[in-house]
Amino acid sequence: MAIPQWTGAGVASGAFVGSLLAALLLGVLGLRARDRNSVIGVIMPFGLGLGILFLALYHGRAANKFGLLTGQIVAVDTTGLRTLAITAVLVLAVLAAVWRPLMFASLDEDVAAARGVPVRLLGPLFMVLLGCAVAVSVQIVGALLVLALLLVPAAAAMRVTASPLWVPVLSVIFALTATVGGIFVAIGTTIPISPYITTISFVIYLVCRVIGWLRGRRGWVTRPAVGVAAA
Repeated sequence: MAIPQWTGAGVASGAFVGSLLAALLLGVLGLRARDRNSVIGVIMPFGLGLGILFLALYHGRAANKFGLLTGQIVAVDTTGLRTLAITAVLVLAVLAAVWRPLMFASLDEDVAAARGVPVRLLGPLFMVLLGCAVAVSVQIVGALLVLALLLVPAAAAMRVTASPLWVPVLSVIFALTATVGGIFVAIGTTIPISPYITTISFVIYLVCRVIGWLRGRRGWVTRPAVGVAAA
């Protein structure tokens, strides 16, 4: 995000380039399951350092820098909204096409590879799809908190169901609830939208955690959705 601001290019194009490069690095370097955590731990600090560097080199208004980190819903213009819609349709279409082999590979990578599933291709492809989602979301919720919107709803959904189908469905519902709720609460305030979205998302997670705990107390054990968690 900071690179286009420094060079004068568009924020959306810079976000896509940066997100896709990071996604490809994560997908290629993290092909082995045992390497994924370390690869994430290496790339994320490096990316954060680059972001701080280019923000320091940027000579524009300080408010623009702050908006890149925390997000501003008013920064999304008509062109950005069109880009967001097109990207969402393309990502959903590709995800629908690879859903079954992706789920198979996330459940048992070795068996999926033995059955002919292109496991080595699915990993980078999924990371590219994730990178596209991050690129179009970062202007709304900010570069620092976009991962919270991606991870917290999924963690909440996994507390109330173990179904590989309902976990992503509930994740989308929770994420939409947090986003739309944050937008409505932020209307008329000078505070960025990110704190509202992440707070609502965290409250949803706490509620789901309590529900999961109550179900466990009654003997309804909810196991984690292994496929979605691995993906």
